[in-house]
Amino acid sequence: MTGEPMLWSGWGDPALARELPPEVRVLLRDFLGVRAPDVPAVGLESVRLPPVALPEPLLGLLAEVVGSAYVLTSHEARVRHTRGKSTPDLLRMRAGDGSAAPDAVVLPGSHEEVAELLRLCSAERVAVIPFGGGTSVVGGLTASGSGFTGVIALDLGRLDRLLSVDAESLVASFEPGVRAPEAERLLAAHGLTLGHFPQSFEYATLGGFAAARSSGQASAGYGRFDDMVVGLTVATPTGTLDLGRAPKSAAGPDLRQLVLGSEGAFGVITSLRLRVRRAPDERRYEGWRFGTFAEGTAAVRALAQEGQLPTVLRLSDETETMIGLAKPDAIGSGGSGCLLIAGHESGGVLEGGSVAARQAGAAAVLTRMGGEPLGAEPGEAWERGRFSAPYLRDSLLAAGATVETLETAGFWANLPRLYDAVRLALAGALGSPLVMCHISHVYETGASLYFTVVVAQEGDPVAQWERAKEAVNAAIVATGGTISHHHGVGRDHREAYAAEVGPVGVSILQAVKDRLDPAGILNPGTLIPPPAA
Repeated sequence: MTGEPMLWSGWGDPALARELPPEVRVLLRDFLGVRAPDVPAVGLESVRLPPVALPEPLLGLLAEVVGSAYVLTSHEARVRHTRGKSTPDLLRMRAGDGSAAPDAVVLPGSHEEVAELLRLCSAERVAVIPFGGGTSVVGGLTASGSGFTGVIALDLGRLDRLLSVDAESLVASFEPGVRAPEAERLLAAHGLTLGHFPQSFEYATLGGFAAARSSGQASAGYGRFDDMVVGLTVATPTGTLDLGRAPKSAAGPDLRQLVLGSEGAFGVITSLRLRVRRAPDERRYEGWRFGTFAEGTAAVRALAQEGQLPTVLRLSDETETMIGLAKPDAIGSGGSGCLLIAGHESGGVLEGGSVAARQAGAAAVLTRMGGEPLGAEPGEAWERGRFSAPYLRDSLLAAGATVETLETAGFWANLPRLYDAVRLALAGALGSPLVMCHISHVYETGASLYFTVVVAQEGDPVAQWERAKEAVNAAIVATGGTISHHHGVGRDHREAYAAEVGPVGVSILQAVKDRLDPAGILNPGTLIPPPAA
């Protein structure tokens, strides 16, 4: 297994946690009314867990499949596999609420072991929560033992190998438990890269990227993760799926797309065949300023529709620019207008063409659309802090602020209406929150909107955010946006997702679930809404 475990009650490496500067604390107090929580966060040993529900004979059967060393029931193992990394998840863990803990953590070492575990758990009615990096922010890892003998977290960390590299086809095969940094390290030895760098990059796994339809910060150049998946092997309680014989096919519906985004509800991914790229020779980042979000949005649309897309492209609105959220290591250092970050590469995404040529092509469009070049410093500052924002969230939670992110996507013509609807819903639910937004992923036909919300914690901050989330979900559905562009459905978006795909869509998903997982053991409660009473 590669990499160290994340902080159980927060994000990432505990050594990188930092205190908020005094001036930021003053701003939080004076402008949002933030006060330090009355009760400090508990320690790991103080998290309250339910007793292990699985009987010893059944634990023994699990051990027969994977070995006794790979069936863990210790307090720490169960805590570290409880929930994901959404703000409600962290608030509950900081309060010592481990009520959603699995009964055991099981670590298979092969596809065959995964398949045998699923057959055993289906026969014994044990719920199975596939667990990769643990980075879900939509309730996708919240175990529910209702109606089951017990719950296991199926940790795929032992499935962590690069299986093969086809340099001619530019395809690499991996097991699902490989973390993204390790995948990049392994591919670099062959002069290759995936080019997939989401904010969860340091801890998320390749299997998790596929299961949640992840999208990385360089998606303008490399595409989303589901664009990279050319093949999958999936273990289900009723058998194995082996999908993807060619890049594209007209042989019926593409069943790969059924697995991508399914969040472990239909099966467990045990290997992936991924399109890779030759590693870039050079990367350059830069900043541009636009007077308004509308002007910047028009410029981003022009880049997408005129074929001058940089590899990285993101546009902050006025509030996010003022706060300086594009530079998490220097909050409060923003400016006026709207900041656009562009990143350019050569030799990787496309063969031929220098960074300078690509930079010049984008600059011509941005200048024509009214952009002011700011040089390399803003882009380089963003690049240095591109994975730091979750650490900032931990610091804000500790200071007494509720802070969370949410995202959606829509067509260009509908994007302004979607932007306004989400902000109005948040204001209506939370009073006077600080709401920031940026365009994070762009296409010829539309883009995603990524919001960050900060507000003073109420007495029950979990209920406070759930109220806001319900209002935003309803606003997104009513305004014609998608309920998620890249975070997934999990539990938090189930009902809104049902409204998005309609009753026939839900019935199709349920039919697939019933066929592949007739006992309903795979991540129950995730993705598919329960039947109406």
